Amino acid sequence: MAATVVRYLRSVGSPTSASAQREPESVDALPRPDLRAVGEHERAPVSPAEFRAVLGNFASGVTVITAPPGEAEEGPAGFACQSFASLSLDPPLVTFMVARTSTTWPRIARAGVFCVNILGAEQGELCRSFAVSGADKFAGVAHTPAPVTGSPQLDAVPAWIDCRIQAVHTGGDHLIVVGRVVAMGAAGEGEPLLFHKGRFGRLAD
Repeated sequence: MAATVVRYLRSVGSPTSASAQREPESVDALPRPDLRAVGEHERAPVSPAEFRAVLGNFASGVTVITAPPGEAEEGPAGFACQSFASLSLDPPLVTFMVARTSTTWPRIARAGVFCVNILGAEQGELCRSFAVSGADKFAGVAHTPAPVTGSPQLDAVPAWIDCRIQAVHTGGDHLIVVGRVVAMGAAGEGEPLLFHKGRFGRLAD
């Protein structure tokens, strides 16, 4: 399995050791089927409903992941993402998870870059607009190009993180995307938008 993953990462230009530092211009939108992390015989006896109900007790922040348009694309790409986390301080890495069935992920993969927009407590509607499929998610949404990658940096977000795709790993029905931070910034004020048990929330005093 490890050798297969290394071959995949090399095929998309992602570094597999400290001696390989070249950043890929783009990555494959979907890994090969044989890289699926969990086989049918390895499935735990847990129903999807129970899984969601239990994991819903874990409160998380909410982000919007964006990428610039490709050569033949009319506009930028973006989607609402709850599964985001910091990964490494040295080098500076972050990670987000995206469903393998996502129609937005292939566009981000082709761009090879992305911007994480961390949402504030009053931006629930903005999150909802990026959670829909098939609509113009950027309609009426003010944004500027992130300084290094040009990915959309949404106006009025508490913080943003500009990244290049470092690696992509499989995780069952999701992909684990690792990004190398190339620029970032924060307003330093305001409360975060939280997601808990299927609902938006905010910090209580």
